[in-house]
Amino acid sequence: MEEHLNDELNEESGKTTSEEQTNATENITEDINFKNRIDLSELKDGIALIKNEVEKVIVGQKEMIDMLIASILANGHSLIEGVPGVAKTISAKLLAKSLDIGFSRIQFTPDLMPSDILGTSVFNMKTSEFDFKEGPIFSNMILIDEINRAPAKTQAALFEVMEERQITIDGNKFKMELPFIVLATQNPVEQEGTYRLPEAQLDRFLFKIDIDYPNLNEEIEILTREQNLKGGIKTDQVTAHLSKAQINTFQNLVEQILVESHLLKYIADIIVNTRNNPFLYLGASPRASIAILKASKAFAAMSGRDFVTPEDIKRAAIPVLQHRVIVTPEREMEGINTKQIIKQIIEAVEIPR
Repeated sequence: MEEHLNDELNEESGKTTSEEQTNATENITEDINFKNRIDLSELKDGIALIKNEVEKVIVGQKEMIDMLIASILANGHSLIEGVPGVAKTISAKLLAKSLDIGFSRIQFTPDLMPSDILGTSVFNMKTSEFDFKEGPIFSNMILIDEINRAPAKTQAALFEVMEERQITIDGNKFKMELPFIVLATQNPVEQEGTYRLPEAQLDRFLFKIDIDYPNLNEEIEILTREQNLKGGIKTDQVTAHLSKAQINTFQNLVEQILVESHLLKYIADIIVNTRNNPFLYLGASPRASIAILKASKAFAAMSGRDFVTPEDIKRAAIPVLQHRVIVTPEREMEGINTKQIIKQIIEAVEIPR
């Protein structure tokens, strides 16, 4: 009887202690201020508006849309790769239309020259001087369709403008108006009449975004929307929301997102592991580590946080690295691709706590 009583007393005491701990935790939680140090409410609302506009036309492909928005927030360029007909081009056009910014589309062809993109000097008969005529690259968002269709000479013309947001013609520098974002598409299966992008060109893209086929339900939804369109124009449904000034403000906010020192080391560990991995012929450069840093900040801001977590870094790693590293010929013959190796590296690197 005494033992039974002691058990009941101990049980009751345990309940009391547990209740006290719960109440104490609740009180502590109430005292902690979880508000962000950076006000991201306008940014979150703006992103929601953009997504809503794009999803009026695009079915599924949520990860691609997130990546494209993140690239804008991180002030980076994106290479979109997918088989023909999976909405690569129209997604970029819709994204541009949802923003109140300049848009220019350039169709790359084998006979395209650098001057067709950048512009050229034209002799003015009235002034007897050469005037510079701007090319289609002078805009805020540039869609380069089938970027691998143009030869190396034309591709190389993009090096300076993508990295430094300026071009140099006849010794004169011309600055691009900000924001300046390049979205390029390429087809991974049709290689006839294409020119492989050099590593220096690939390294200037923040993301390489792979687009897969839609699933069955998404395919049905695509057909249903097409049937209901009844000859209308898809892009007419999209309305512009964010101005150039707002986008520049959002990009500045993303730069202020907090990244702890142990997370900086986490990024560095992932990058260094790509250089030491026996399956990789070419590892990632410091530009890749900076790209992961910027992309993870963008993902944090899109989630409404003013600080980066390891999950943000892991989410950014594959789209940032997969086009920057090269698999050894032996492993490539075995069917191993860069995405698989990067996943193994991320799993092998200890996550900071």
